[in-house]
Parts: sequence; C-alpha cells; structure tokens
Amino acid sequence: MSDLLPTGLLRRPGPPRPLPDWRGVQVDDPRFAVVLSPDAPLLVLHEGTVHGEGPAWQPGKGRLVWSDVPNRRLLGWYPDGRVEVLIEGTWFMNGNAVLPDGTLVHAEHGRRCISRGGRDGTEPEPIVTHFEGRRINSPNDVAVAPDGSIWFTDPIFGIVMPNQGALAEPELDHRSVYRFDPASGELARKADFEQPNGLAFTADGATLYVSDTSLSLGEVPGFEPGSKHEIVAFDVGGDGTLSNRRFFCHTDHGYPDGFAVDARGWVWTSAADGVHVWSADRRKLGFVPTPMTASNLTFGGADGRRLFIAATTYLLAIDLSA
Repeated sequence: MSDLLPTGLLRRPGPPRPLPDWRGVQVDDPRFAVVLSPDAPLLVLHEGTVHGEGPAWQPGKGRLVWSDVPNRRLLGWYPDGRVEVLIEGTWFMNGNAVLPDGTLVHAEHGRRCISRGGRDGTEPEPIVTHFEGRRINSPNDVAVAPDGSIWFTDPIFGIVMPNQGALAEPELDHRSVYRFDPASGELARKADFEQPNGLAFTADGATLYVSDTSLSLGEVPGFEPGSKHEIVAFDVGGDGTLSNRRFFCHTDHGYPDGFAVDARGWVWTSAADGVHVWSADRRKLGFVPTPMTASNLTFGGADGRRLFIAATTYLLAIDLSA
C-alpha cells in the first residue's frame, strides 16, 4: 500500500516566474531605492496554499520553511525551485523560527503549544503548554532572541476560528507575550495586549517589536473587531526585561500580521495590500504591493538578501540589491 501514499512533492525543480502585470516597488525615501530597485521583479516561488504563514529561513538545510495553516502542512522551498511537504497533518502550525543549533520551533494553534521540531515527517515535541497551571491560548508567532531564548505571542485566534484550530474557552484572562528559556525551562509573561500577533527582534536583540491585531477579530463570526492594527516597540534589557513601551506604526489597509527587521533596523511589515517598510526612526521608506494579503515575511537565501513573503495562496520573493 505504500505506493498509494503521496510523494510530498508539490512543485518540481525549476526557476520562479515573475508576477505578471505587477506595478513595481513604490519608493517613498531615496534610501529605499538603494536597497530595493523599483524595477526588481516580484517572483512567484509557489502557488497553492490556502493561508501561507510563518516563513523562516533554515540555513543548515538551505531552505525556506512555512506553514499552510488550514491545510495543516509545514512546507519547504529549496533554491532549485522544488517545494515539498515537510510535515503532513500538523496541529495548525502558524509561526516558525530557527534555534541557534538549526532546530525548528513552531507556534501551534491546535495543540495550543510551542513545539520543537525533530526530523522531517516527525511530530514536533511540545515544550510550552501551560502558564501558571493553565493552558495557554493559541500561540501565533514565535521568534528566537540572540541569547537563544524563545519568545512568542499568545492571542485567541486559534481557539475561536475553526479553520485555524479548534474551538475552546480560554483559561487565561490575558493575551500576552512570553519568554521561554530552553535551558532552565522558565516561562515568563513579559507584556499584555488586546491580541498580540507578530513579533521580531533587531539584530542586536536590543529592541523587540510586537504587533497587536485585535481589529482582525471582526473576521470571526460572533466577535466585534478590536481597535488595534499597530506595531509597538520595547527596549530589551540584558536579562530580558522589557521597558519603554511605545507606538511604532500602524497599517492603513488591514493589519500588521507578521514582519521582519533587517540588519539596518528597518521594519518590513505585512498588510492587506503588501509589505510596508519603515526606518527605525519611524519614517516610511517604501512599499512592495502583493496580489493577495501578505501575512508574514522573512529574509533568507545564501546572502540573506532575499525577502520571502507568504501572501495567502502565494510564496513570493524579491531580491534586495544591498
């Protein structure tokens, strides 16, 4: 019967294709044109996900991993163009990140946990499931700080949206950002939000950005939309303490689901109409329009200058020149 099983191959090796009829990059600041040419093509690496999310570059494997949340798949894209199913039947994985040793960590809606991956095709091991004796809500996004600690957001989306997890009553009365120390097993609640979503560190780990997307609750039957569609910033102390909470930016179209911070400290954030780019001093630099809602993005590739964008059914990429 083994010959009846699918191969796991979703795209054969081959070059990407430029997105047709794409209007190009919008430049709002001269600095942006140096980094990303207005004429750079937007490449289609894969098409066919239901809701692509959580892209993460895994250097040791030389590949991009990302989630197709409702399809319950973890996918892998390789530089030769092929796309494979890495894990079939996930528990609604959303965000993914890479530990210093190359191991993957995942935010899972279905099992309501942070898990640590094993080999391809094997079920990851849950490493965070409860806070102070109560089940966490539905971890959405996960990031690894320069010191190796695992940070994650814990909104309720995965327990109120049946296509993103399974319905359940929250056991906690807060929606928070947490820090988990893999060495000690300590889990610390660091900050509260209406509905925390994406998070990312600057390269030096001194600043943490977190998005609050309570506005998106309006997409859930029976729920009223919240007011938040913004990114806030924190200073991060050497011991992981957060301070100086401050507004950073908001999106005019949709909400900043996931985002990435480059080596310059620029914040590249998803939105309903594409990817918006802001400098660390909160100046709007430019915009990369996408054909569908962009949910999350990351930098990767051999030189780290390829921007990968998960945009609903698409995995897209655009190459920076600096």
